[in-house]
Amino acid sequence: MTEPHEPENSTRHLSTTEPAPPGGVLEADRSASDSSYEPVPAPDHRGGRTGRFWSGRRIPAALVALIVLGGCGLLLYDIAAVRAGRPAMQWRRSVADDLASRHLDDVWVLAGSALAAALGLWLLLLALTPGLRALLPMSRHHAGVRAGLDRTAAARVLRDRAVKVSGVQSARVKVRRRKATVRALSHFRELDDVRADLDDVLGRAVSELGLARPPGLSVRVRRPAKKG
Repeated sequence: MTEPHEPENSTRHLSTTEPAPPGGVLEADRSASDSSYEPVPAPDHRGGRTGRFWSGRRIPAALVALIVLGGCGLLLYDIAAVRAGRPAMQWRRSVADDLASRHLDDVWVLAGSALAAALGLWLLLLALTPGLRALLPMSRHHAGVRAGLDRTAAARVLRDRAVKVSGVQSARVKVRRRKATVRALSHFRELDDVRADLDDVLGRAVSELGLARPPGLSVRVRRPAKKG
């Protein structure tokens, strides 16, 4: 006697501890409370390396281009005028005479050199760093697809999870690239118990954000300040 084959369109129900097949969908029974519901993500490591998003930096590039273009255009015009037999502009003669009469240890020469060096270092820093610090890269599960999570949105998610913990009156959350700082006020329960619950809840929340480099968690709990 042959066993009946499973229809192609049938839906397979998986337990919450069984991993989903690559590219498949994990179905779980949510009849239990949400606190005990932990979906298992489908393992897929084909996305490749995940890095930070690079900023186009259009505003600094446009400002530098305009300044360089204006300065070069003005200088070339003055040089062409001198070659045509006309006197040089007053500002160029004044600058040339002033620079010829100043020594290298002059205050204005040192100040101008420091300003030019600082501007050059700033431009090099902009060219060598990715920028977009407010955007946290998420894990890549598919090649050619990149996603990012805004730090404000991540902080809002962690704050909503924190205020649902029993005993937490209010919470402030600040998310950076490497660290998430949580400051909570507890109006009842022991502070150590509230801190332990926050560590557990927020630790799971950080892992569920799907970030490529989950930030470290720093939690502090205190009592509200007494009035009067």
